[in-house]
Amino acid sequence: MTTVRSYSKINLGLHIGPPRPDGYHHLATIYQTIELHDLVTVTATVSGETSITLRCQHPGVPCDERNTAYKAVAMALDALETKAAVEIAIDKRLPVQGGIGAGSANAAAAILALEAELGRQLTANARLALAGGVGSDVPMFLIGGTMLGIERGEETFPLPDLPSFHIVTAFPEVGVSTPQAFRDWDATLTQNAENDRLIEFRRRVAMAFAGQPGVSGKAGDLAEEPLLALVRTGLENDFETVVFPQQPSLRALKSALEEGSLYSALSGSGSSLFGLYCTEEAAQAAQQRVRSLGCEARQTRTLPRSEYWATMFI
Repeated sequence: MTTVRSYSKINLGLHIGPPRPDGYHHLATIYQTIELHDLVTVTATVSGETSITLRCQHPGVPCDERNTAYKAVAMALDALETKAAVEIAIDKRLPVQGGIGAGSANAAAAILALEAELGRQLTANARLALAGGVGSDVPMFLIGGTMLGIERGEETFPLPDLPSFHIVTAFPEVGVSTPQAFRDWDATLTQNAENDRLIEFRRRVAMAFAGQPGVSGKAGDLAEEPLLALVRTGLENDFETVVFPQQPSLRALKSALEEGSLYSALSGSGSSLFGLYCTEEAAQAAQQRVRSLGCEARQTRTLPRSEYWATMFI
């Protein structure tokens, strides 16, 4: 039996490009892993026939092939050319469809736990390719820390790690339809304008991290400079343009998070939001402001790559 902390993520800026032939959109984003997590436990025994069972206490989580962890394990067994009896248990501690990648993180955790159980590993490239076939956000959880995501988000590249910031995540009860958010966005810009925005975002990322071989540290020292450089150049999440007019309560929550923050934004297409803070006191104050608006708020911190991997397996 192997148990893995299935850490979640936020998006430090997200720019939307034009639609692709496959129906997805070109994207550019900075992913950042955070300490909030589910627990994924896998038990696997080599067998003459493959069987997969999945259990989860959350009623909103499917326990069949619709589940990303189930799908990931099935694909990994095929890639490993192995048949096994596999049991997956997900202790769901994160919101479902909350914009922080919980389902995608479960899939990545299941792959890693399966490999540990079987004593066999895919190559790093094969594992990333498989993860991209499961879902756009899955590959980033096989890297961790601060990352650049491009194309539909599945092409992920490690950046020098930002320091560990205090963070407050807000989980509104209202939902956001990601397909509708993309349709609304497409109605606002021409494809040429969308391409220009993607190119500009990638240029800003390159400039912000230029000359930073490794910037991990505690928030508040010079290591935070790449984030501040991005913020000064207009770091933002394009989804806010179309989501906030439909859900005004989300704009109010962002305002509550902004006070005293280095940066705050919608995560993914929402509906979760977050704020980054240099001190625990500032984070606690933000958490209280969000809760006063009747919204669930959790205080946590960002997770650099080395700590992500050092603490993943229990």
